[in-house]
Amino acid sequence: MSKLGNLGARLYRGEVGYDFIGKRKIWYGVSILITITAILGLAVRGLNMGIDFEGGAVFTTPKTSVSAAKAEEYAEKASGHDAIVQELGTGGLRVQIAGIDTGKSDQIAAELSQDMGIDADKINADLVGPSWGDTIANKAWQGLAIFMVLVVIYLAIAFEWRMALAALVALIHDITITVGIYALVGFEVTPGTVIGLLTILGYSLYDTVVVFDSLKEQTKGIEKQTRWTYSDIANRSINSTLVRSINTTIVALLPVAGLLFIGGGFLGAGMLNDISLSLFVGLAAGAYSSIFIATPLVADLKEREPKMKALRKRVLAKRASAAAQAETAVVGRQADAEQEDEPQDAAPAGAGPRNQPARNRGRGRPSGKRR
Repeated sequence: MSKLGNLGARLYRGEVGYDFIGKRKIWYGVSILITITAILGLAVRGLNMGIDFEGGAVFTTPKTSVSAAKAEEYAEKASGHDAIVQELGTGGLRVQIAGIDTGKSDQIAAELSQDMGIDADKINADLVGPSWGDTIANKAWQGLAIFMVLVVIYLAIAFEWRMALAALVALIHDITITVGIYALVGFEVTPGTVIGLLTILGYSLYDTVVVFDSLKEQTKGIEKQTRWTYSDIANRSINSTLVRSINTTIVALLPVAGLLFIGGGFLGAGMLNDISLSLFVGLAAGAYSSIFIATPLVADLKEREPKMKALRKRVLAKRASAAAQAETAVVGRQADAEQEDEPQDAAPAGAGPRNQPARNRGRGRPSGKRR
């Protein structure tokens, strides 16, 4: 068995483990700091909304010798707006200009054809109105709201409302961090970004449900024992599923990292960035929140219940009694050891004859018989 597999087996059996629940205040502080940073980035820089949300025009040219940088300069001069130019596999260019009046598209296409030396009828123009982008945004928010409601209902039925609340907090945490990083990085927000956001919610929820299912199984009849508190069992649930969560996350992140860093960064396929960044950040945030946010929050909520408070008192009292007994036993063993180390007392004077063998007794004395 590999070292990782052996570690996973030992974690599952509870032989080793890390105290995630005991250090939950540290995780809460780290999450709050990251979330505040993401919110500040969103408030200061804002999102770079794509053409699908702001409206505008996309011009596609045939194969040309004009560079992307030069075409971007021509497009900005013709439209008066910022332009994004991407090279296509056919050798042509994709010129995207957001926020322009679609009525000016013919004028912009004519100027581009003149500057780039391309026939105007060979430049294809796709127009996107701002109302279409608003419709997409509204549908995305509606889908997100419906997803959240269904998640809460399902978890409340399958588990309990505390777990549903903790999962909801974890999902909001993941979305906030992902959107904030989009604002800080400045990547364009497209419908692919929305698809990526909705996808990561499923991954995040999967990791959380795996831990919750283990926690539900291990807490059956918890009030009948006095060995573990709810927080202790929650910590064991995290540790028993830790290797599985890590393996699942790494396997999911590898292809996404290929899209983001190799496809979008090294090969220059910028259109992959919109969905790959949201998936990459969301998958990592989802694995983090299921371990460090959702389960510790459930433990906090459950420990507020009267029966869990009573259980905690009984467990702590039993542990204190066991510790006191162990300490008493140690003191007793130490006292016995000290007595054994002391020298034995000397024998009293005159004790020698009594300890001599019986055959030496009476030597030199009359036998007592009369002759």
